[in-house]
Amino acid sequence: MNYRSSEFLRDHIKSILDFYHPTIIDPAGGYFQNFLDDGSVFDGDERHLVSSTRMVFNFCKAYELFGDEEYRRRAQHGLAFVEERHWDQRRGGYDWTLKGDQATNQTNYCYGLAFVMLMHAAAFEAKIVDTSCAIDETYEILESRFWLDDDGLYADEASPDWSDLSDYRGQNANMHTCEAMLAAFEATASERYLERAYALARMFAIDLASKSNDLIWEHFTSDLEVDWDFNCNDPRNLYRPWGFQPGHQTEWAKLLLTLYEFRPENWMIERGSDLFDQAIALAWDGKYGGIQYGFNPQGEICDDEKHFWVQAESFAAAARLAIATGQQTYWNWYDRIWQYADQYMVDKRYGAWFRVLDRKNKTLSSAKSTAGGKCDYHTIGACLDAMRVLK
Repeated sequence: MNYRSSEFLRDHIKSILDFYHPTIIDPAGGYFQNFLDDGSVFDGDERHLVSSTRMVFNFCKAYELFGDEEYRRRAQHGLAFVEERHWDQRRGGYDWTLKGDQATNQTNYCYGLAFVMLMHAAAFEAKIVDTSCAIDETYEILESRFWLDDDGLYADEASPDWSDLSDYRGQNANMHTCEAMLAAFEATASERYLERAYALARMFAIDLASKSNDLIWEHFTSDLEVDWDFNCNDPRNLYRPWGFQPGHQTEWAKLLLTLYEFRPENWMIERGSDLFDQAIALAWDGKYGGIQYGFNPQGEICDDEKHFWVQAESFAAAARLAIATGQQTYWNWYDRIWQYADQYMVDKRYGAWFRVLDRKNKTLSSAKSTAGGKCDYHTIGACLDAMRVLK
């Protein structure tokens, strides 16, 4: 299999989208978000802001790639749901989770706003909408509610009425906000988005990484000291896991190389290479294949599960590093990660990728996609990113 072929990547994206067809659309609004391996829906009333926005992103990118009006209609359907049902005009925030018509969690998360911004950038770039106003409006919420100018990063969490800002500081929300800012810059050419992405990249890949052996730790205190103990009893927390996350090292590598496209500085390639190299050296499973989920500060595996998104972000990072450095070793890793994913992660019977496997590559759940957890934005995005650099 030629995993570097644009035709292969394009066909693979289509096969993932086909898994969700035609079941994804809820005629009452938004998308169904919980799918079993066979494509059947469970818990059809549950909605999560992260999945709602990511699915809009998927269909915007699909419309750009294939030009099929059905993808455009699906993107518009999901976009309307986010702006009419997740958005709460009264308090000026997005509801994190919904159950039917009721908000079940109104906590304000920077992480959620990052994906709202990414969604709007994708919609504008694909010409699903004809104005960038929604990008600008989301940026203003991020700046007014979460940006900490003295610290040079975004806070993570605020109470529903915005009166209380949590002391927790995390890299995950900031990483995805960096991603959203890069997408907003590409869509609008507004320098303020590029400047913010650059500031976040330097803060996390250089300044804060210097406090944790030049790898990116997940959790920090309000004075930006490394919080080594946060969620130490919950290493598999969905958004705030304990330990070094190999997938986040490689995802930052991908973002640094994306930033290099627009504002090239050598440290971006150097740090991207170092983050990828260390993550793969420590987390690649030499016995069963694949990249394991987490390792502790001593470099020992603390979570040996294989998650879909880790493999996807890592092959995208490998492709970018191969182009940027000219080193064949990164193409070797690109092919090796793809071979593993193709053999174990890709569901050859029903389509799309399995969500999580154990160390020996057996499925751990019959749920392929879950609200807030997986909707194949990572896999589609990684294929698109590889196609982009391969051109």
